[in-house]
Amino acid sequence: MQLIESIPAMKEISRRLQSSGSLGFVPTMGYLHEGHLSLVDASVKENPHTVASIFVNPAQFGKNEDLSTYPRDLERDLKHLQSRGVDYVFYPQASDIYPEDYGTWVDVDKLGDLHCGKSRPGHFRGVCTIVLKLVNIIMPGFMYMGAKDFQQLVILQKMLQDLNLDTQIVPCPIVREDDGLAISSRNTYLDADERKRALCLSQALAHSRQLFMDGMRDSRQLIKAAAEIINNAGGQIDYIECVHPQSLLPVELAEADTRMLMAVYIGRTRLIDNAPMA
Repeated sequence: MQLIESIPAMKEISRRLQSSGSLGFVPTMGYLHEGHLSLVDASVKENPHTVASIFVNPAQFGKNEDLSTYPRDLERDLKHLQSRGVDYVFYPQASDIYPEDYGTWVDVDKLGDLHCGKSRPGHFRGVCTIVLKLVNIIMPGFMYMGAKDFQQLVILQKMLQDLNLDTQIVPCPIVREDDGLAISSRNTYLDADERKRALCLSQALAHSRQLFMDGMRDSRQLIKAAAEIINNAGGQIDYIECVHPQSLLPVELAEADTRMLMAVYIGRTRLIDNAPMA
C-alpha cells in the first residue's frame, strides 16, 4: 500500500490503474471505524484496485462545528487500510485542495437546503465540492458510500448524474453496534451515560417501522411516536422527517420505501440515523 500526498501523483497513478480494470474509491475523513472499513471491504472485493482518501474537509464544517476537535489518527487509519487490502491512500493537504485563490463551489439545488442543510447551511456545498474534486483526481469507476448519511448519498448521486460523470455510487448498508447504535466517528464524543441514551435513535426508528408494519401510514403519527422515544431519553431533536427516497421531500402517507430521517443531539453531540419503513 502506498500513501500519496500530491494531486499530480495521484492523477498519474489513477490513469495507470484505469488501464487494468475497474477502480474502486472510498472517500473518508479518517478516524476509521467498521462502517468505513465495510465500504473498503466491498470495494476490495469488487474491484482489482482500491483507493481510499483521508481528508478532513474544512468546507463542510460550520463556524460553530467540530473541525478543530474532529478525531484524527493517521497511523491507525493506515494500519486498518493496509490490513483490508487497499492499494493506495490519497492524503492531500488542505492548502492543495483549497489554495488561497480558490473560488469554485458545487451546490445541488433544493436537495442541499433540506433537513441537515437547514441546520448546517453550506454543509452540502462543501461535501459536493470535495467529492467532485476527488472524483476528478482519482477518476474511479465506483465510489462506495454508506447509507447512514442518506441525504448526502442522494445529493451526491444527483450531482454525478447532473454533471454526466461516469463514476457510479455503490450504496452500502448502515453498520451498527451490537446494541443498534449506528457506528460514527462522533460516537467517541459521548460519555457513558450519553452512549446509553444515544440508543434512542435506533429504537425510535425500529418503533416507527413496527407501527408501519402494523398498518400505520400517517407520517405525522409515525414521527410523533419516534419523537416520544427520543424525548423520553433526553435527546434534543433537530429534525425527524418521513421523506421520499429520491426527492427527499416530506410525505404525508408513508410507503415501504419512505425513509425516516433524523438528527438528534445527545448532550452536545449531533447524531444522525435513518431507516426505510419496510
